[in-house]
Amino acid sequence: MASLYSLCCVLFLALAIVALYVSPAVSTSRRGFERRNEVEDGFRVMLKHVDSGKNLTKWERIQRGIKRGQRRLQRLSVMFSTAISSSSVVKAPVAAGNGEFLMYLSIGTPPKSYSAVMDTGSDLIWTQCKPCSQCFKQSTPIFDPKLSSTFSKLSCSSHLCAALPEPTCGDGCEYVYSYGDYSSTQGVMATETFTFGKVSVPNIGFGCGEENDGEGFSQGAGLVGLGRGPLSLVSQLKEPKFSYCLTPFDETQKSTLLMGSIASVNRTLGAIKTTPLIHNPLQPSFYYLSLQGITVGGTRLPFKESTFAFQDDGSGGLIIDSGTTITYLEESVFNVLSKRFIKQMKLPVDNSGSTGLELCFILPSNTSEVKVPKLIFHFDGADLDLPGENYVIADSNMGLICLAMGRSNGISILGNIQQQNMLVLHDLKKKTLSFVQTQCHKL
Repeated sequence: MASLYSLCCVLFLALAIVALYVSPAVSTSRRGFERRNEVEDGFRVMLKHVDSGKNLTKWERIQRGIKRGQRRLQRLSVMFSTAISSSSVVKAPVAAGNGEFLMYLSIGTPPKSYSAVMDTGSDLIWTQCKPCSQCFKQSTPIFDPKLSSTFSKLSCSSHLCAALPEPTCGDGCEYVYSYGDYSSTQGVMATETFTFGKVSVPNIGFGCGEENDGEGFSQGAGLVGLGRGPLSLVSQLKEPKFSYCLTPFDETQKSTLLMGSIASVNRTLGAIKTTPLIHNPLQPSFYYLSLQGITVGGTRLPFKESTFAFQDDGSGGLIIDSGTTITYLEESVFNVLSKRFIKQMKLPVDNSGSTGLELCFILPSNTSEVKVPKLIFHFDGADLDLPGENYVIADSNMGLICLAMGRSNGISILGNIQQQNMLVLHDLKKKTLSFVQTQCHKL
């Protein structure tokens, strides 16, 4: 028999979703993580969704996230195509920029509190600094390096300076870092003590931005890159790994980011799904995964395993990304997946386009239960069996239930709705990514 899933929160109504052919999901408690004493290289950070606390309905929040995700996908697609068409032998890596979650931290000695956008699609850590010739408005005072006893400019010979896309040597190591939407930050590289909760980490390399321009940065006072490159926060830790656990999109509870040593996962429970991280030499910051198949209901979709492999020019492939709301799949695969859902949902398709999602169905009146087909992503060595609330969204007021996915003509993205209520561990040393289902608000 099919397993019953109660989706009253994620589906935005008291509507039960039944996933066909689904085996019971594995629930993992806090015992699933190896918790060590906090040291300078292991710490916990609470994450707040960028729309949290705003006077928005649940559906307005999801639509705002979808719009931001579409812009992020478009920026990446444009930047990839620009890099491919360039005649230059050396192509600058693409940085995604912006994101969906804010993290709280303090900078300097004495520490000054800030919020910054968490971004798994870029590397550089930066905040706005005085003197600031071009800065956007932020809710906290702009960081003044003159007031910190631990601030130190990086020399031009440092390895972090060499890791910048286009460093210059003037008043120390100077940088210009651009993002996919043509926004940028410009300033001087330095080291400073960063404090996360009660844990202080000295000598973190970061950008002290004196000229900063771009849509979306005003959500915080800067950005913390968690990409795979040497400039990112995770790469600068002694144990280069991190995990996050994202609460469902409509919940008020904050999500969790675990950095360094405490991000380890206890594999003895047998609930861990692990897949290799694939390295794209032309886009080294992103976390690429090898998606080899997709099952809808009891049927595996007919496409080649190479469909989601990146090409020799660096294009294509699938990345996992915390900063994109829904999943985007290569167009030909999305079309086949949509047809399978239409066939198995057995509900009339809504063609109004009112939701911003590409595939929606009209709910029967006075319904309290809807059957949806099972969905499994087959990664290299790991089958990700998604619970229904991680791929369908429903709204009783609108009378619609929608697939939380869209189509892409270039890079494919595994979005954060598909990752909710999962601990997602990125281990840069082992070059692996692991999933384990859990209740994130209990961490």
